Amino acid sequence: MPNMATSLNYRGRLEFLREALGSISSKPWYAHGIAEAIMRTANLSVPLKIYEIGGGSGTCAKGIMDYIMLNAPARVYTSMTYTSVEISPSLAEIQRETIGEVRSHLSKFRVECRDAADRGGWGEAEKQPCWVIMLEVLDNLPHDLIYSESQVSPWKEVWIEKQQNGQRLSEVYNPLQDPLIKSCVEIMELDNPHSMSKARSIWSKVFPKPQRRWLPTGSLVRYQWFSLTHGFSFYSYASLNMQKLLEVLHDALPKMSLIASDFSYLPDVKIPGERAPLVSTKKDGCSIDYHSYLDAKGDADIFFPTDFRLLEHLDHYCSGWPRFHGDKSSKQGKKRRTLVVSPIFYYHVLCFSRASSYMLCLRA
Repeated sequence: MPNMATSLNYRGRLEFLREALGSISSKPWYAHGIAEAIMRTANLSVPLKIYEIGGGSGTCAKGIMDYIMLNAPARVYTSMTYTSVEISPSLAEIQRETIGEVRSHLSKFRVECRDAADRGGWGEAEKQPCWVIMLEVLDNLPHDLIYSESQVSPWKEVWIEKQQNGQRLSEVYNPLQDPLIKSCVEIMELDNPHSMSKARSIWSKVFPKPQRRWLPTGSLVRYQWFSLTHGFSFYSYASLNMQKLLEVLHDALPKMSLIASDFSYLPDVKIPGERAPLVSTKKDGCSIDYHSYLDAKGDADIFFPTDFRLLEHLDHYCSGWPRFHGDKSSKQGKKRRTLVVSPIFYYHVLCFSRASSYMLCLRA
Protein backbone atom coordinates (compact mmCIF):
# COMPACT_ATOMS: atom_id res chain seq x y z
CA MET A 1 0.00 0.00 0.00
CA PRO A 2 1.47 3.40 -0.93
CA ASN A 3 2.40 5.65 1.96
CA MET A 4 1.20 9.22 2.44
CA ALA A 5 4.26 10.72 0.74
CA THR A 6 3.80 8.51 -2.32
CA SER A 7 0.12 9.40 -2.54
CA LEU A 8 0.80 13.13 -2.29
CA ASN A 9 3.54 12.86 -4.91
CA TYR A 10 1.16 11.01 -7.26
CA ARG A 11 -1.56 13.61 -6.81
CA GLY A 12 0.95 16.39 -7.28
CA ARG A 13 2.03 14.94 -10.61
CA LEU A 14 -1.57 14.58 -11.74
CA GLU A 15 -2.29 18.18 -10.82
CA PHE A 16 0.81 19.30 -12.72
CA LEU A 17 -0.27 17.34 -15.81
CA ARG A 18 -3.80 18.73 -15.59
CA GLU A 19 -2.48 22.29 -15.53
CA ALA A 20 -0.01 21.55 -18.33
CA LEU A 21 -2.76 20.09 -20.51
CA GLY A 22 -4.87 23.19 -19.93
CA SER A 23 -8.13 23.08 -21.85
CA ILE A 24 -7.27 19.96 -23.85
CA SER A 25 -10.33 17.77 -24.34
CA SER A 26 -10.68 14.03 -23.75
CA LYS A 27 -12.78 13.71 -26.87
CA PRO A 28 -12.79 11.65 -28.94
CA TRP A 29 -10.44 9.27 -27.10
CA TYR A 30 -12.74 8.53 -24.18
CA ALA A 31 -15.59 7.53 -26.48
CA HIS A 32 -13.19 5.61 -28.71
CA GLY A 33 -12.00 3.59 -25.71
CA ILE A 34 -15.58 2.65 -24.85
CA ALA A 35 -16.27 1.70 -28.47
CA GLU A 36 -13.16 -0.49 -28.59
CA ALA A 37 -14.20 -2.25 -25.37
CA ILE A 38 -17.62 -2.97 -26.88
CA MET A 39 -16.16 -4.24 -30.15
CA ARG A 40 -13.73 -6.56 -28.36
CA THR A 41 -16.40 -8.21 -26.21
CA ALA A 42 -19.71 -7.96 -28.11
CA ASN A 43 -21.14 -10.73 -30.25
CA LEU A 44 -20.83 -9.01 -33.62
CA SER A 45 -22.70 -11.77 -35.42
CA VAL A 46 -25.95 -10.10 -34.30
CA PRO A 47 -26.89 -6.44 -34.83
CA LEU A 48 -25.16 -4.19 -32.31
CA LYS A 49 -27.60 -2.33 -30.05
CA ILE A 50 -26.41 0.44 -27.76
CA TYR A 51 -28.46 2.47 -25.28
CA GLU A 52 -27.07 5.54 -23.56
CA ILE A 53 -28.78 7.06 -20.53
CA GLY A 54 -28.25 10.77 -19.99
CA GLY A 55 -26.25 11.40 -23.15
CA GLY A 56 -25.61 15.09 -22.54
CA SER A 57 -24.69 16.90 -25.73
CA GLY A 58 -24.23 13.67 -27.70
CA THR A 59 -20.44 13.90 -27.87
CA CYS A 60 -19.89 10.38 -26.54
CA ALA A 61 -22.53 8.89 -28.86
CA LYS A 62 -20.94 10.54 -31.89
CA GLY A 63 -17.46 9.41 -30.83
CA ILE A 64 -18.59 5.81 -30.43
CA MET A 65 -20.39 5.77 -33.76
CA ASP A 66 -17.42 7.43 -35.49
CA TYR A 67 -15.07 4.75 -34.16
CA ILE A 68 -17.33 1.86 -35.14
CA MET A 69 -17.82 3.34 -38.61
CA LEU A 70 -14.05 3.57 -39.15
CA ASN A 71 -12.85 0.40 -37.41
CA ALA A 72 -15.60 -2.23 -37.37
CA PRO A 73 -16.62 -4.41 -40.32
CA ALA A 74 -19.02 -2.50 -42.57
CA ARG A 75 -21.92 -4.83 -41.73
CA VAL A 76 -21.56 -3.99 -38.01
CA TYR A 77 -21.89 -0.26 -38.60
CA THR A 78 -24.65 -0.69 -41.17
CA SER A 79 -26.86 -2.78 -38.89
CA MET A 80 -26.16 -1.05 -35.55
CA THR A 81 -28.64 1.10 -33.61
CA TYR A 82 -27.83 3.71 -30.98
CA THR A 83 -30.66 4.89 -28.72
CA SER A 84 -30.27 7.82 -26.35
CA VAL A 85 -32.71 7.94 -23.42
CA GLU A 86 -32.73 11.61 -22.44
CA ILE A 87 -35.18 13.27 -20.05
CA SER A 88 -34.34 16.83 -21.17
CA PRO A 89 -35.99 17.97 -24.45
CA SER A 90 -33.35 20.67 -24.99
CA LEU A 91 -30.47 18.20 -24.60
CA ALA A 92 -32.27 15.74 -26.86
CA GLU A 93 -32.31 18.37 -29.62
CA ILE A 94 -28.62 19.13 -29.10
CA GLN A 95 -27.83 15.42 -29.39
CA ARG A 96 -29.62 15.24 -32.75
CA GLU A 97 -27.57 18.18 -33.98
CA THR A 98 -24.31 16.63 -32.78
CA ILE A 99 -25.01 13.26 -34.40
CA GLY A 100 -26.19 15.02 -37.56
CA GLU A 101 -22.65 16.24 -38.18
CA VAL A 102 -22.11 12.82 -39.78
CA ARG A 103 -25.04 12.22 -42.10
CA SER A 104 -24.75 8.42 -42.15
CA HIS A 105 -25.18 8.29 -38.35
CA LEU A 106 -28.70 9.72 -38.47
CA SER A 107 -30.38 6.54 -39.73
CA LYS A 108 -28.88 4.57 -36.85
CA PHE A 109 -29.47 7.05 -34.03
CA ARG A 110 -32.61 8.12 -32.21
CA VAL A 111 -33.45 10.02 -29.04
CA GLU A 112 -36.27 8.96 -26.74
CA CYS A 113 -37.23 11.85 -24.47
CA ARG A 114 -38.33 10.07 -21.29
CA ASP A 115 -37.31 8.87 -17.83
CA ALA A 116 -35.10 5.77 -18.03
CA ALA A 117 -36.33 4.62 -14.60
CA ASP A 118 -39.94 4.42 -15.85
CA ARG A 119 -40.51 0.82 -16.94
CA GLY A 120 -43.48 1.78 -19.11
CA GLY A 121 -41.27 3.77 -21.46
CA TRP A 122 -39.27 0.70 -22.48
CA GLY A 123 -42.17 -1.29 -23.86
CA GLU A 124 -41.71 -5.04 -24.30
CA ALA A 125 -38.49 -6.62 -23.08
CA GLU A 126 -35.58 -6.62 -25.53
CA LYS A 127 -34.61 -10.24 -26.16
CA GLN A 128 -31.33 -9.57 -27.98
CA PRO A 129 -27.96 -8.72 -26.37
CA CYS A 130 -27.34 -5.00 -25.99
CA TRP A 131 -25.10 -2.48 -24.29
CA VAL A 132 -26.14 0.23 -21.82
CA ILE A 133 -23.86 3.22 -21.22
CA MET A 134 -24.19 5.57 -18.23
CA LEU A 135 -21.56 8.30 -17.91
CA GLU A 136 -21.77 10.63 -14.91
CA VAL A 137 -25.39 9.73 -14.24
CA LEU A 138 -25.21 8.01 -10.86
CA ASP A 139 -23.72 10.93 -8.91
CA ASN A 140 -26.90 12.99 -9.39
CA LEU A 141 -29.41 10.33 -8.36
CA PRO A 142 -31.53 11.23 -5.30
CA HIS A 143 -30.93 9.39 -2.05
CA ASP A 144 -33.01 8.38 0.95
CA LEU A 145 -31.72 8.39 4.49
CA ILE A 146 -32.36 5.78 7.18
CA TYR A 147 -31.43 5.93 10.84
CA SER A 148 -30.86 3.52 13.71
CA GLU A 149 -30.35 4.42 17.37
CA SER A 150 -27.74 1.68 17.76
CA GLN A 151 -26.13 -1.22 15.90
CA VAL A 152 -28.94 -3.57 16.95
CA SER A 153 -31.92 -1.18 16.82
CA PRO A 154 -34.40 -1.32 13.92
CA TRP A 155 -33.86 1.01 10.99
CA LYS A 156 -36.14 4.01 10.50
CA GLU A 157 -36.86 6.27 7.55
CA VAL A 158 -35.69 9.86 7.88
CA TRP A 159 -38.23 12.52 6.93
CA ILE A 160 -37.63 16.25 6.80
CA GLU A 161 -40.02 18.78 8.33
CA LYS A 162 -40.02 22.49 8.97
CA GLN A 163 -39.78 23.64 12.55
CA GLN A 164 -42.50 25.87 13.99
CA ASN A 165 -40.73 29.07 13.04
CA GLY A 166 -40.63 27.83 9.44
CA GLN A 167 -37.01 28.90 9.02
CA ARG A 168 -35.12 25.71 9.85
CA LEU A 169 -35.48 22.07 8.87
CA SER A 170 -35.22 19.08 11.16
CA GLU A 171 -35.21 15.30 10.82
CA VAL A 172 -38.08 13.04 11.88
CA TYR A 173 -37.65 9.28 12.24
CA ASN A 174 -40.47 6.93 11.18
CA PRO A 175 -40.70 3.12 10.89
CA LEU A 176 -39.65 1.67 7.54
CA GLN A 177 -42.58 1.73 5.11
CA ASP A 178 -41.19 2.40 1.64
CA PRO A 179 -41.00 -0.99 -0.17
CA LEU A 180 -37.90 0.04 -2.11
CA ILE A 181 -36.06 1.00 1.06
CA LYS A 182 -37.09 -2.27 2.70
CA SER A 183 -35.82 -4.19 -0.31
CA CYS A 184 -32.48 -2.39 -0.26
CA VAL A 185 -32.06 -3.01 3.46
CA GLU A 186 -32.60 -6.73 2.84
CA ILE A 187 -30.21 -6.86 -0.12
CA MET A 188 -27.47 -5.16 1.87
CA GLU A 189 -28.21 -7.41 4.86
CA LEU A 190 -28.56 -4.39 7.13
CA ASP A 191 -31.36 -6.13 8.99
CA ASN A 192 -29.46 -9.39 9.50
CA PRO A 193 -28.55 -9.73 13.19
CA HIS A 194 -26.48 -12.85 12.44
CA SER A 195 -24.01 -10.78 10.42
CA MET A 196 -22.80 -9.19 13.67
CA SER A 197 -20.28 -11.11 15.74
CA LYS A 198 -21.12 -11.99 19.34
CA ALA A 199 -18.36 -9.75 20.69
CA ARG A 200 -19.53 -6.85 18.54
CA SER A 201 -23.12 -7.42 19.68
CA ILE A 202 -22.08 -7.17 23.33
CA TRP A 203 -20.00 -4.09 22.57
CA SER A 204 -22.97 -2.46 20.85
CA LYS A 205 -25.08 -2.86 23.98
CA VAL A 206 -22.40 -1.32 26.19
CA PHE A 207 -21.53 1.46 23.74
CA PRO A 208 -24.54 2.01 21.46
CA LYS A 209 -23.76 4.01 18.33
CA PRO A 210 -26.41 5.84 16.31
CA GLN A 211 -26.31 4.84 12.65
CA ARG A 212 -27.39 6.77 9.56
CA ARG A 213 -27.33 5.31 6.06
CA TRP A 214 -28.14 6.59 2.61
CA LEU A 215 -29.55 3.61 0.69
CA PRO A 216 -29.70 2.95 -3.12
CA THR A 217 -33.31 2.40 -4.20
CA GLY A 218 -35.64 4.49 -6.36
CA SER A 219 -34.03 7.12 -4.25
CA LEU A 220 -32.16 4.98 -1.75
CA VAL A 221 -28.57 5.48 -0.72
CA ARG A 222 -26.94 4.15 2.39
CA TYR A 223 -25.59 6.44 5.08
CA GLN A 224 -24.12 5.27 8.37
CA TRP A 225 -23.13 7.33 11.39
CA PHE A 226 -21.07 5.92 14.24
CA SER A 227 -20.96 8.53 17.04
CA LEU A 228 -18.26 7.81 19.59
CA THR A 229 -17.16 10.19 22.38
CA HIS A 230 -17.35 13.98 22.49
CA GLY A 231 -18.68 14.51 19.02
CA PHE A 232 -16.30 12.21 17.10
CA SER A 233 -18.34 10.62 14.33
CA PHE A 234 -18.03 8.45 11.23
CA TYR A 235 -20.42 8.66 8.30
CA SER A 236 -21.08 6.18 5.51
CA TYR A 237 -23.25 6.81 2.43
CA ALA A 238 -24.77 4.62 -0.26
CA SER A 239 -27.54 5.31 -2.98
CA LEU A 240 -31.44 4.15 -3.84
CA ASN A 241 -32.47 5.48 -7.23
CA MET A 242 -29.63 3.30 -8.44
CA GLN A 243 -31.49 0.14 -7.43
CA LYS A 244 -34.75 1.23 -9.05
CA LEU A 245 -32.96 2.07 -12.30
CA LEU A 246 -31.12 -1.27 -12.34
CA GLU A 247 -34.34 -3.18 -11.68
CA VAL A 248 -36.02 -1.45 -14.62
CA LEU A 249 -33.05 -2.00 -16.93
CA HIS A 250 -32.74 -5.69 -16.13
CA ASP A 251 -36.46 -6.21 -16.65
CA ALA A 252 -36.53 -4.31 -19.95
CA LEU A 253 -33.09 -5.42 -21.21
CA PRO A 254 -32.43 -8.83 -19.63
CA LYS A 255 -29.36 -9.49 -21.82
CA MET A 256 -27.73 -6.11 -21.35
CA SER A 257 -24.07 -5.44 -20.64
CA LEU A 258 -23.54 -2.28 -18.59
CA ILE A 259 -20.78 0.32 -18.81
CA ALA A 260 -20.91 2.91 -16.03
CA SER A 261 -18.40 5.66 -15.33
CA ASP A 262 -18.68 8.15 -12.51
CA PHE A 263 -16.97 9.84 -9.60
CA SER A 264 -15.88 7.42 -6.88
CA TYR A 265 -14.21 10.18 -4.89
CA LEU A 266 -15.17 13.81 -4.33
CA PRO A 267 -12.69 16.31 -2.84
CA ASP A 268 -13.42 19.15 -0.44
CA VAL A 269 -16.42 17.39 1.13
CA LYS A 270 -17.42 19.22 4.30
CA ILE A 271 -19.99 16.65 5.42
CA PRO A 272 -18.04 13.95 7.31
CA GLY A 273 -18.00 10.26 6.49
CA GLU A 274 -17.60 7.54 3.93
CA ARG A 275 -19.46 8.21 0.65
CA ALA A 276 -20.66 11.56 1.98
CA PRO A 277 -22.11 13.95 -0.61
CA LEU A 278 -20.59 17.19 -1.78
CA VAL A 279 -23.18 19.93 -1.18
CA SER A 280 -22.19 23.28 -2.66
CA THR A 281 -23.49 26.43 -4.29
CA LYS A 282 -21.98 29.41 -6.08
CA LYS A 283 -22.04 32.98 -4.81
CA ASP A 284 -20.35 35.84 -6.65
CA GLY A 285 -18.55 33.29 -8.81
CA CYS A 286 -17.11 31.37 -5.84
CA SER A 287 -18.09 27.88 -4.64
CA ILE A 288 -19.40 27.54 -1.11
CA ASP A 289 -19.55 24.05 0.43
CA TYR A 290 -22.18 23.26 3.06
CA HIS A 291 -21.54 21.30 6.26
CA SER A 292 -25.09 19.87 6.26
CA TYR A 293 -27.54 18.90 3.53
CA LEU A 294 -30.28 20.59 5.60
CA ASP A 295 -28.72 23.98 4.91
CA ALA A 296 -28.96 23.70 1.11
CA LYS A 297 -32.72 24.49 0.80
CA GLY A 298 -32.90 23.86 -2.93
CA ASP A 299 -30.25 26.30 -4.11
CA ALA A 300 -27.28 23.91 -4.03
CA ASP A 301 -25.80 21.14 -6.14
CA ILE A 302 -25.56 17.76 -4.41
CA PHE A 303 -23.17 15.10 -5.74
CA PHE A 304 -22.77 11.63 -4.26
CA PRO A 305 -19.64 9.54 -4.90
CA THR A 306 -20.49 6.22 -6.52
CA ASP A 307 -19.75 3.06 -4.55
CA PHE A 308 -18.87 0.73 -7.42
CA ARG A 309 -18.67 -2.33 -5.19
CA LEU A 310 -22.24 -1.61 -4.09
CA LEU A 311 -23.25 -0.99 -7.72
CA GLU A 312 -21.86 -4.40 -8.69
CA HIS A 313 -23.68 -6.06 -5.79
CA LEU A 314 -27.00 -4.45 -6.72
CA ASP A 315 -26.52 -5.25 -10.40
CA HIS A 316 -25.97 -8.94 -9.69
CA TYR A 317 -29.05 -9.03 -7.49
CA CYS A 318 -31.28 -7.14 -9.92
CA SER A 319 -30.19 -9.49 -12.70
CA GLY A 320 -31.66 -12.39 -10.74
CA TRP A 321 -28.58 -13.66 -8.92
CA PRO A 322 -29.59 -14.94 -5.44
CA ARG A 323 -28.91 -12.59 -2.55
CA PHE A 324 -27.67 -15.33 -0.26
CA HIS A 325 -26.43 -18.86 -0.69
CA GLY A 326 -29.46 -21.09 -1.07
CA ASP A 327 -31.83 -18.17 -1.54
CA LYS A 328 -34.81 -19.42 -3.54
CA SER A 329 -36.86 -16.22 -3.39
CA SER A 330 -35.18 -14.55 -6.36
CA LYS A 331 -35.17 -15.87 -9.89
CA GLN A 332 -32.05 -17.76 -10.87
CA GLY A 333 -29.88 -15.62 -13.14
CA LYS A 334 -26.39 -16.02 -14.52
CA LYS A 335 -23.73 -14.26 -12.48
CA ARG A 336 -22.35 -11.35 -14.46
CA ARG A 337 -18.69 -10.79 -15.24
CA THR A 338 -17.18 -7.58 -13.95
CA LEU A 339 -14.36 -5.41 -15.25
CA VAL A 340 -13.28 -2.36 -13.27
CA VAL A 341 -10.96 0.20 -14.84
CA SER A 342 -9.58 2.16 -11.92
CA PRO A 343 -8.71 4.87 -12.64
CA ILE A 344 -9.05 5.89 -16.26
CA PHE A 345 -5.79 7.82 -16.26
CA TYR A 346 -6.44 10.35 -18.98
CA TYR A 347 -9.92 11.20 -17.74
CA HIS A 348 -8.63 11.19 -14.18
CA VAL A 349 -6.09 13.88 -15.10
CA LEU A 350 -8.66 16.09 -16.78
CA CYS A 351 -11.12 15.86 -13.88
CA PHE A 352 -8.67 15.71 -10.98
CA SER A 353 -9.45 19.22 -9.83
CA ARG A 354 -12.93 18.00 -8.94
CA ALA A 355 -12.94 14.23 -8.55
CA SER A 356 -11.49 10.83 -9.35
CA SER A 357 -13.39 8.90 -12.01
CA TYR A 358 -13.79 5.14 -12.29
CA MET A 359 -15.40 2.86 -14.85
CA LEU A 360 -17.28 -0.37 -14.26
CA CYS A 361 -18.21 -2.84 -16.99
CA LEU A 362 -20.75 -5.55 -16.15
CA ARG A 363 -21.19 -8.14 -18.87
CA ALA A 364 -24.19 -10.38 -19.38
